[in-house]
Amino acid sequence: MTTALADFAASLPKAELHLHIEGSLEPELMFALAERNKVAIPFASVEEVRAAYQFSRLQDFLDIYYQGAQVLREEDDFRDLATAYFDRAAADNVVHAEIFFDPQTHTDRGIPFATVLNGLNAGMIEAEKKHGLTSKLILCFLRHLDEEAAFQTLKAAEPFLDRIAGVGLDSSELGHPPEKFARVFAAAGTMGLKRVAHAGEEGPPDYVHQALDILEIDRLDHGNRALEDSQLTTRLAREAMTLTVCPLSNLKLCVVDHIDAHPMKRMLDAGLRATVNSDDPAYFGGYVNDNYRALAGTGQLSREDFVTLARNSFLGSFLPDEAIARHLAALAAHVAAA
Repeated sequence: MTTALADFAASLPKAELHLHIEGSLEPELMFALAERNKVAIPFASVEEVRAAYQFSRLQDFLDIYYQGAQVLREEDDFRDLATAYFDRAAADNVVHAEIFFDPQTHTDRGIPFATVLNGLNAGMIEAEKKHGLTSKLILCFLRHLDEEAAFQTLKAAEPFLDRIAGVGLDSSELGHPPEKFARVFAAAGTMGLKRVAHAGEEGPPDYVHQALDILEIDRLDHGNRALEDSQLTTRLAREAMTLTVCPLSNLKLCVVDHIDAHPMKRMLDAGLRATVNSDDPAYFGGYVNDNYRALAGTGQLSREDFVTLARNSFLGSFLPDEAIARHLAALAAHVAAA
């Protein structure tokens, strides 16, 4: 039954709402780009890279994540990165993706903002032509940097706002509360950008409160630790706040000790609009269907739970209502025929 349920979950049309495009850089592409751009990397082989992907906390991962990004230099590199992700996502029946990118990771290395944006946009256009897979870009501020750096990045983004759906907040959570970026998020809101933020992964429930009340987010990335606060959990359910949850990431970064201990079932039972996402799949050992299958393997979720998760992925997207309705109808038709 578990295998059949996993196959059913994998077959569902779905959206992915929490994907760091730099975190989809597979070791093979890392080596190819390093050679193409004549960039030295501190690994002798693909196998050595994979062996380094053993993390005990978020910062361990981030250290190697930023090393890998060094190979991304030209528009073609960012296009190839995006194309590789979209090909993999389409194979997992992802029909819409809202992907994070970290411009500061690149502009701080002297890579022009336009190089990053144009390369990713080329991959997005190709994915829609090739797979019918639509996508949106969310610009993330690196929270370990200061507010002024975030404002500079927002200013650099202004010529490209027609191709950016929202702003987000990622990188090292502990010690960098959401309130640190209150003014830049307010400015982004006046520009008509959606607002999302990583909160409650390693950080306490108070960070979730800050994201809701100070940053005025439209969507919560991770949010696991909100479950520690019953009133906060009730509020999230009442407000139908979407949580972009990443099970295998939580396991790899030791947010949970075992996949059977993942709180996804608790989230659904609490009425939270939880979704399933892959976060940084090249580093965490799984794309979106690997996450669906891992949850199916726990034996805790039902067929109806997986349909709910797929529905939530569309309901929580930043697509217009007519597109969401179309995706929900296609999902319902798929379930009826399955």
